Amino acid sequence: MLNNWVVMPTCLPLVLRRCHTCASQRFRANGKFRVNANHKLLDVWLLVLCTACGATTKLTVLERMNVRSVRPELLDRLHDNDPGLAAELLQDPVVQRRNRIALDWDNAWRLDTGGSDHLDREVIDVSVRFAARIPVRPVRLIAEGCGLSRAEAGRLIAEGKLVSAVRLNSKLSDDFTFTLKR
Repeated sequence: MLNNWVVMPTCLPLVLRRCHTCASQRFRANGKFRVNANHKLLDVWLLVLCTACGATTKLTVLERMNVRSVRPELLDRLHDNDPGLAAELLQDPVVQRRNRIALDWDNAWRLDTGGSDHLDREVIDVSVRFAARIPVRPVRLIAEGCGLSRAEAGRLIAEGKLVSAVRLNSKLSDDFTFTLKR
């Protein structure tokens, strides 16, 4: 029987970027946007606050776009400060590259295993799905979901009792499956 686990975000991740005011490295996104129109051209920024000093920094989302080229529903979501849109844009590789940022997902996600009734079986087949692009080591998810220590999960990998088509010790954010034999 295949068990389904889901890695779900619990809040917006921290943005890793240097603060020009206090030289801190972490910013918190609160989902607020700044939309500025200059005649027919539109600029949009996602506002982030420094966790140390509270200074506001703007992350460029759209730059000098013609107003007619922006979908009306997107414009409505920007004006409404949609936190779901902020989460989507933070994970967008184009926005990350343009603003030279990285995301810190520590304490911003949880693993939903659907209960612990599978832990007493001899063989466990699990499909892990990511609700967002959260980079995490599969061995950490397996240890947390099966109630093991990471060292014990590493020992099971070495013994061949924990197998998967992906490398379990490197970070990934794509769906994967694994089998645990006790």
